[in-house]
Amino acid sequence: MAEKIRKFINDYPSARWAALILISLMMFFAYMFVDVMSPLQSLVEQQRGWTPKIFGTYAASEYILNVCGFLIIAGIILDKMGVRFTGILASSMMFFGAVIKFIGVSDWFQTTAFNEWLGTWWVSMPGSAKMASLGFMIFGCGCEMAGTTVSKSIAKWFAGKEMALAMGLEMAIARIGVFAVFSISPAIAAKFGTIAAPIGFCTVLLLIGVINFLVFSVMDKKFDSQLIDAGLLKAKKDRKPEDEFQIKDLGKVFGSRSFWTVAILCVLYYSAIFPFQRYGANMLQCNIGDLTPQQAANIFRWFPIGAAVVTPFLGAYLDHKGKGATMLIFGSLLLIICHLVFAFLLPATHSKLLAYSTIVLLGISFALVPAALWPSVPKIIPHKILGSAYNLIFWVQNIGLFLVPLLIGSVLQASNANNPAVIAAREAGAEFIPYNYTVPLIIFACFGVAALIVAIYLKALDSKKNLGLEMPNIVKD
Repeated sequence: MAEKIRKFINDYPSARWAALILISLMMFFAYMFVDVMSPLQSLVEQQRGWTPKIFGTYAASEYILNVCGFLIIAGIILDKMGVRFTGILASSMMFFGAVIKFIGVSDWFQTTAFNEWLGTWWVSMPGSAKMASLGFMIFGCGCEMAGTTVSKSIAKWFAGKEMALAMGLEMAIARIGVFAVFSISPAIAAKFGTIAAPIGFCTVLLLIGVINFLVFSVMDKKFDSQLIDAGLLKAKKDRKPEDEFQIKDLGKVFGSRSFWTVAILCVLYYSAIFPFQRYGANMLQCNIGDLTPQQAANIFRWFPIGAAVVTPFLGAYLDHKGKGATMLIFGSLLLIICHLVFAFLLPATHSKLLAYSTIVLLGISFALVPAALWPSVPKIIPHKILGSAYNLIFWVQNIGLFLVPLLIGSVLQASNANNPAVIAAREAGAEFIPYNYTVPLIIFACFGVAALIVAIYLKALDSKKNLGLEMPNIVKD
């Protein structure tokens, strides 16, 4: 009886929320690094000669190794080796990739013979872009692995407790990182006169993220020891083959219609969000006009704030009331509306108020979908293979996140090939190129329409199979 009523470390609110803060800060720094160059598109075009297509290639590089299968391997590592080993590996990879990217864009690297050779090797692309892409590839592997590790860690520490709220708060903290970097990245670049300065700053923050996860690992090891003592978890030496993750278990994931529905919804929705972040500030400059990169970034930075403010409340609502599948539908609807406003109303009105309002509304959409999506996965996938399931979803998502920036960069360049304003600006050697973003924004809206259709189907599937997506997460005694 004493075994049953003893308190575990995660039963103490202070302990489980401290664990959440440690891993959330790691993702906060990661999200800062992801978008550190997003508000600097026009500056990197000026200082390093990157065209929109090159910038799109760089943005896509974050996902290329994940698409090639790394995320599947990462899922196996997570389920075989556990959250501690995987999280330390992932955070270290993020830091290592960041260092390479920083070297690639640094001013001194531009004067080296290696940079000159890189510019002519393989395909014609600046050496700075190739080095930055290499570093971003390595960082991307670590970042996606870290994201799934954090999700599984929260599912473990908050099982039967405030899981959706915890996942919502983690996402909110991470997204504040986007707000922070859109605020400080242009300012740091302007102060030091180089795009390398904000990248170096965020690289140091990633090192702090590694330290944070090391501290969390100490807490998680104690938690596992308590579970083993209570007989709720077997020690590694006592585990039988059926207790461990097996490669054949992946068949249970691949064979699940619910899994594939969630995965497809994920890739469609996120394809209209993360690639858009790369171009969002520049889009505002072009569609509003008369904005500096700093002013455009100051408007766009409110996108993650809308998500950060609303997500914890949505998580708490999901924990107590449910309605996750319904939230996915409303989030997809808002996504469509926002991109159509950016495409047609904003260029017609040049209204900063409309821009601010739509950015915040898009942030609310970005709260609705992830807040409902990620806590739904443990409801349809057993915990033993949960890490692989999360990584497989991220793998499918990364296929879209790899291809869409390439698509948007190419479409943006092609659709503006005969744009008189663009041609005139280039001939005049202007620092700012006024691109027309209508076609890329319509493409983003189409992803939203497809996501809406899949969300409606998922709700129907939930009603038919009783998956529990509309049910609350907190288990009452």
